[in-house]
Amino acid sequence: MSAELEARMGVPTAHRLGRRALSLGATNAIDYALQFLVPVVLVRFLDTAAFGQYRLLGLAVGTVMAVVTMAVPGSLYYFLPRSEGAAKRLYINQALVFLAAAGLIAAWAVSSWNPWLPEKMRGLAQHEAIVPVFVLLWVVASLLDLLPTVEERVMWQAKATVGLAALRAVALSLAAILTRELGPVLLVLLAFVAFKVALLLGYVAIHHGLRRPILRWSAFADQLRYAAPIGAAGALYGLRSQADQWVAAALFSVGTFASFSIATVLGPLVHLCRQSVFHTFLPSLSRLQAAGDIPGMLKLNTRAGVMVGAVVYPLLAFAFVFAEEIVTIIYTAAYVDAAPVMRVFIVGFAGLVVDLGSTMLVLRQGVFIMRVSLVTLALSVALSWFSAHAFGLPGAAVGSVTAIYVDYVVILRRLALFTGVPVRQLQDWRALGLLVLFAAFAAAIAWSIVDRYFAASGPLSRVIVGGTLVAAVYAAMAALAGIGRGWLAVVRNSERGS
Repeated sequence: MSAELEARMGVPTAHRLGRRALSLGATNAIDYALQFLVPVVLVRFLDTAAFGQYRLLGLAVGTVMAVVTMAVPGSLYYFLPRSEGAAKRLYINQALVFLAAAGLIAAWAVSSWNPWLPEKMRGLAQHEAIVPVFVLLWVVASLLDLLPTVEERVMWQAKATVGLAALRAVALSLAAILTRELGPVLLVLLAFVAFKVALLLGYVAIHHGLRRPILRWSAFADQLRYAAPIGAAGALYGLRSQADQWVAAALFSVGTFASFSIATVLGPLVHLCRQSVFHTFLPSLSRLQAAGDIPGMLKLNTRAGVMVGAVVYPLLAFAFVFAEEIVTIIYTAAYVDAAPVMRVFIVGFAGLVVDLGSTMLVLRQGVFIMRVSLVTLALSVALSWFSAHAFGLPGAAVGSVTAIYVDYVVILRRLALFTGVPVRQLQDWRALGLLVLFAAFAAAIAWSIVDRYFAASGPLSRVIVGGTLVAAVYAAMAALAGIGRGWLAVVRNSERGS
C-alpha cells in the first residue's frame, strides 16, 4: 500500500502507531503496577481464607466477563473506524444497552439466587447485594477500558487508566489496612466501579452526546452478527484460560487456591503489553483489511508481535528463574507454593506474545475460532483435571498451557490458507526466536552468577542482582544483533512525527 493511499484512508504511519503503542504501553505498565500492589497489601492484612475469597471474586468476574459480553465492546474496533457522527453514537449506544443487559445476567449468576452457584462461591454470596451489583456495574464500566483507544484518543485513555488504577489501589489498600476484613473491601470496590460508570457516561456525553439513536434493529443485528461468533470464541477462550483455576478451586482448599491464583500474576502483565500494542494497531488493521491490503495488514501485525516480544520475553525469563524469590518478596513465604505453578504458566505466557486474534478479528473468522476454542476448552479441562490429580497444584496449570500452543498451530494453518501467505511469513519468526534465545541466555547467566555468589543472600538481594544482570545481558545481545538500533530509529522518528 502506498503512502499516498494510506494518507487518504487516514491510516497513521508505522512510526506514529509505534509512538501510540509505546505511550499506551507505559500507561498500562503503570496500571499493572498499581493493580499489582493491591494483592500485595491484601495478603498482609487479610487472612488466607478471606484473601482466597477475594481471588475467587476476581475469577468469577473474569469468567462472567468472558461469557456475557460476547465481544460486543470489541466490535467497535470494526464499526467505529468505518462510521461517522450519528452512526458512531448508535454503535456505542447499542454496546451500552447490550452490556447493561449482560450485566444483569452476570449479576444473577454470582448471586445466591443462582441454584448452580459453585460451593466455593457461597462464601461470597453471603455479602447480600454487594457482589451482584458490583458485577453488573463492572460489566458496563468495561467499555471505558477500550472506547477511547478505539477512537484513537490515546492520551485520554492513558490519563483515565492511570487515574482509575491509582484510585482503586489506594482505596482498597486503605480499606484492608483499617478494617482487616473482606466486607469493607468489597464496599469500596462497589463505590469505585460506580464512579467508573459515571466517568464512562461522561466521556460518551462529551464526545458523542447521550441522545438518540439508541438502538436500530438492523444495525444492532449486524453488530451482533459480527460480534457473536467472535464473542462465542472469546467466551470459550476465556473459559479455557480460567478452567485451570476452577479446577484448582474445586480440588484444593480456598487457601491453596489463593496460591494458585497468585501464580497467574504475570498473565495480566503479558495481556497489558499485548493490549498496548495490538489495540493501538487494530484500527489501522481494520482500515487496511477494508481496503483489501492483506499483505500490509499482516506486515503490521508482524511488527506488533516483535514489539511485544522484545519487552515480554526477558521479563518472563527473569520470573522463571527467580520465581521463589519473587513470590516470597511480594506475597510472603506463606504463598511460596505458587512458584512451581508460575513456571508452568510462564511456558504458556511466552506463546501469547504472538496475537493472531486481532488478524482473525478483522478477517471475520469468528466462527472458525469458536470451533477451535471449543475443542481446546475440552482438552484444557481434561488435562488440568488429570494432571492436578497426578502432579498436584502445578499439574492444574498444564491444560491451559497445552491449549495455547494447540490453538496457535491450528489458527496459523487457517490464516495461511485464508490469506495465501505461507506460515513462515505470517510472523517474523527469526526475530522472535532471537528474542527468546537472548532472554533465556540472559536469565541463565543471571541465575548462575546469583546462585554461585549470592546463595546466602536474602531474596530481595538475589532479585535485584539477578534482574540487573538479565537486563544488562539481554540489552547487550539485542544491541549486537541490531534490534536496539531499530527501536531507537522508531523512537526518534515517532518523536518527530505528528
